[in-house]
Amino acid sequence: MRYICLIYNSADVDGTLTPKETDEIVRAHFSFDEELRRKGIMIHADALEMPEKATVLRVRNNALQATDGPYVETKEHLAGLYVIEAPDDVAAKAIAARIPSARVGAVELRPVRMLTLPE
Repeated sequence: MRYICLIYNSADVDGTLTPKETDEIVRAHFSFDEELRRKGIMIHADALEMPEKATVLRVRNNALQATDGPYVETKEHLAGLYVIEAPDDVAAKAIAARIPSARVGAVELRPVRMLTLPE
């Protein structure tokens, strides 16, 4: 089964980590990534830029609406993601709990819905 692990960082925490703490988390991610690749668990992983670099797009009445920056005021923001393959929810939770950013933020684990076109 495929799962997405959405990593949320807290704006409160982002500004309080020392450069050494940040470096340790980044190094832990690279190590974790390599382990998951070796085991054939990881399909994809990426870190995201800060919310201020986001653009929210909507099409309403055939017109494009674009809003720069974060759309909602929140203390947590989406910081990155992993797409993993796991046999079941128990295994997926065990993998997601090991994501290094879970130590300072949160990880939302969600099964990916595999859609097919109706006949």
